[in-house]
Amino acid sequence: MNLGSVAESTATLVRIARKLRSLRVIDNRELHLLHEQFHLCRLLKLLDVDCVFDVGANYGQYASMLRQKAGFKGLIISFEPIPDAATKLFEMARHDPHWVVEGIALSRESGTTDFHIMASSRFSSLGTPRHDEVKIFGQNRIVDTVVVRTETLGSAFQRLQAKLGFKRPFLKLDTQGFDVEIINSGRDVIPNFVGLQSELAVKKIYDQSVDFRQALSTYQSLGFELSAFVPNNAGHFPFLIECDCIMVRADLAAA
Repeated sequence: MNLGSVAESTATLVRIARKLRSLRVIDNRELHLLHEQFHLCRLLKLLDVDCVFDVGANYGQYASMLRQKAGFKGLIISFEPIPDAATKLFEMARHDPHWVVEGIALSRESGTTDFHIMASSRFSSLGTPRHDEVKIFGQNRIVDTVVVRTETLGSAFQRLQAKLGFKRPFLKLDTQGFDVEIINSGRDVIPNFVGLQSELAVKKIYDQSVDFRQALSTYQSLGFELSAFVPNNAGHFPFLIECDCIMVRADLAAA
């Protein structure tokens, strides 16, 4: 074999190796997760995000995804009022110097309020569950009510920025019907966020849920443009009950 053939064969092997490195074996039960992971991986880098507000952190699923799947190494501030979940988050964050846990709920007012813990903790909310539009969520029923501390988004932002010094935060909301209310509680600080992610209610499973069209209109009125719609669960084929929107501050999208 001459040197030209050797070089050509080597180049072919290199191309094949590169292609194989880009392949992933995916459990089909996790296919719905990929779009969010890949989009956030690109977007958080593009926007030079240095802090993610993880509002409605539950047991740290979103924060863990950011670290393990989206490659985010910056500051994460997780807000979670459920006592058991907050305790778990504090334990997890002990091993991550760039993970801060706030055991509170963000809401329209700072103070205290009743928080409903549902049969499945991921459905827990300040809101009241409803089943007239969606009848398949037996987990969305109240099993306990606890009193939790609350703070507005505006107050939390100012307090934490003064303490931690972040400059380009991204806002993720998953608060089971209260995303728009929380946004409205921080209208004065919203322009500081370079992007946001929010759960949209296509069908309402809480009395306080805001229709997805109204939610999008609110976010756009505050200066954000759509970047993506992504699934936030495996779905309930053939119906769409909820999904997430990912948005970018309009001035940055234009640039």
